Amino acid sequence: MPLYEHIFIARQDISPAQVEGLTETLAKIVTDHGGKIEKSEYWGLRNLQYKIKKNRKGHYSLFNINAPAQAIEELERQEKINDDVLRMLTVKVDELNADPSPVLSRRDRGDKGDRGDRGDRRR
Repeated sequence: MPLYEHIFIARQDISPAQVEGLTETLAKIVTDHGGKIEKSEYWGLRNLQYKIKKNRKGHYSLFNINAPAQAIEELERQEKINDDVLRMLTVKVDELNADPSPVLSRRDRGDKGDRGDRGDRRR
């Protein structure tokens, strides 16, 4: 079966618990159509680059999906109907990465690290 990465952005005014319920609902759509969610990540409430439907922030979620094309078509159709979903993007990939996404790994790092000698300080 083809492999996909799917990201969707939910409205800012719903709670993280509602986003989790939405994620489960969307995952069930994929599994009901013969697909499998290999990895699901919640990236949290993040700023948008520009306003989308009067929203400045959105809840980001990522799916790594192993499913037939019909499952992806139904997933996207249901997201277009749902008012809580602002945007979605599905990309077909050659292989799925099991590691945490760069968004999560950057958040887990926590510290900025040593920037080294910048050369502009006099001692």
